Amino acid sequence: MTEHEKGSSAVGSPFTADLTGKTAVVTGASSGIGYAIAEEYLRNGATVVGLHRRAVTGHGGEYVPVVTDLADQEQTRAAVAGVLREHRVDILVNNAGLNLRHPFEDFPFEDWDRVQRPNLGTVVELTKAFGRPMLARGSGVIINLASMLSFTGGFTASAYAASKGAVAQFTKSVANEWAPKGVRVNAIAPGFIDTEMNVALVADETRNRQILERIPAGRWGKAEDIAGAALFLASDAARFVHGTVLPVDGGYLAR
Repeated sequence: MTEHEKGSSAVGSPFTADLTGKTAVVTGASSGIGYAIAEEYLRNGATVVGLHRRAVTGHGGEYVPVVTDLADQEQTRAAVAGVLREHRVDILVNNAGLNLRHPFEDFPFEDWDRVQRPNLGTVVELTKAFGRPMLARGSGVIINLASMLSFTGGFTASAYAASKGAVAQFTKSVANEWAPKGVRVNAIAPGFIDTEMNVALVADETRNRQILERIPAGRWGKAEDIAGAALFLASDAARFVHGTVLPVDGGYLAR
């Protein structure tokens, strides 16, 4: 199975929405959840601008790749300015992220900062940059990728948990300000999803068994499970949904 096959939404969500004429920016769209979300939006008629570090193949339709390192503030600002010159952005999906694991007592501060920049700093910056034109028009959708660790602590992932907890609260706070102005801000909290980020956990027999025992649905999630939720939140079906952090976790948090 190739990286894209493993991380993409090959079948697509049974839920459909008409995104014709809309442009979505999806960060980290070269693989995993971001790739699947981009595919879902393309399938439903949107133009998708993908911001990612690696060149990507496989996307069809109206896909516009923008290769940039979102951990680099100057590159990020230049990429955003270029996108805004060429596109009216209706939907922003802040998906790109990084997880570095260490026992906290040995967690290097440089690795802590490496996690915070893409997971939180870039989310804040892109939300402001793409959100301002949305506010001026009185319409737009922003979807942030939170995590199960927005709710739970996890193990050896203190930097990631801190960043994703912040993403959840940031989502709620901005939603309070922007909902009256026509811009919907929500987040998705993926559970354990079988993508590139979790290869080590899937391969660890003990941890894999422990994880599956905790998930009522009895399986790891797929990137397409998250893509379906992202399509819903981008659609008019979610027009009265503001400030939510939607778990897509097979029931993990309910256990």
